[in-house]
Amino acid sequence: MNVLFIEDDRMNRRVVRDMLDVAGANMAEAENAELGLEMIDRGEYHMILIDLRMPGMDGITAIRHIRARGDEKAEVPIIVVTADSGVDLRERCLSAGADDVIVKPVAMDQLFEAMGRILAGDRGGAIIG
Repeated sequence: MNVLFIEDDRMNRRVVRDMLDVAGANMAEAENAELGLEMIDRGEYHMILIDLRMPGMDGITAIRHIRARGDEKAEVPIIVVTADSGVDLRERCLSAGADDVIVKPVAMDQLFEAMGRILAGDRGGAIIG
């Protein structure tokens, strides 16, 4: 499984990479949304993990760009991984096109539960955290 993690914090990327390594997944990483969108153009990913707050383009805007594509890459599952915890967080993420939301700090069981649920076809967007 190829996963793209779009996250500006290097330590957060490393923690998630270590978790995905346990599952045998390959993780590509982008330190900002613009680079992430370029990587989606060039690569094939089975799932995208994305932070909301990054320098430059934010995660919500990036999700909208991904979903607006006119190709199969617009349908790749997206999980928001964020430290945000606002009242309308779930609604904002889902309306932008996210499939699920995980609140940092990310725990391995939470990440795998969200990924498994989405891969099983449940793209209902529960907040985990």
